[in-house]
Amino acid sequence: MPIAYVGIGSNLGDKARNCGRALELIGLLSGGQVKKWSRWFMTRPVGVEGQEWYLNGVASLETEISARELLARLLGIESTMGRVRTKKWGPRIIDLDLLLFGGEVIESEDLQVPHPLMHVRRFVLVPMVELAPWLLHPVLRKTMEELLESLAEDGQEVIPVEG
Repeated sequence: MPIAYVGIGSNLGDKARNCGRALELIGLLSGGQVKKWSRWFMTRPVGVEGQEWYLNGVASLETEISARELLARLLGIESTMGRVRTKKWGPRIIDLDLLLFGGEVIESEDLQVPHPLMHVRRFVLVPMVELAPWLLHPVLRKTMEELLESLAEDGQEVIPVEG
């Protein structure tokens, strides 16, 4: 079964509760099992001004469903938790991104795997390195650790949450 990696983030309300609940709901998905998850990290919003900082992390799950079905179920979790999409990169109660799905490369109108921006986002790469530093990006052919090492900090602060 492929291993999928899912980015989890929140910058509205009780961020820790939101992210924890999303992780629980991912764990309840039929056809999959959460294997590991990173620590949580406080992260500065990227690409926007005037928003609260995010709480971010990454989970890995073993799954027997397709990437498209997993994405649909992740979007269902977002909806169940009250996410309303009003503008791109707007504040959100929960954000679930399908980052990687095994070694697959998928490019369609509604699904891109690997996530097209994961390699330039420190808030994705730091928890990815914590989970799987050796994991190879299927397009760029670099490990998560190599991608992180080559990424300038450039205001992308990522601070581990203790406890």
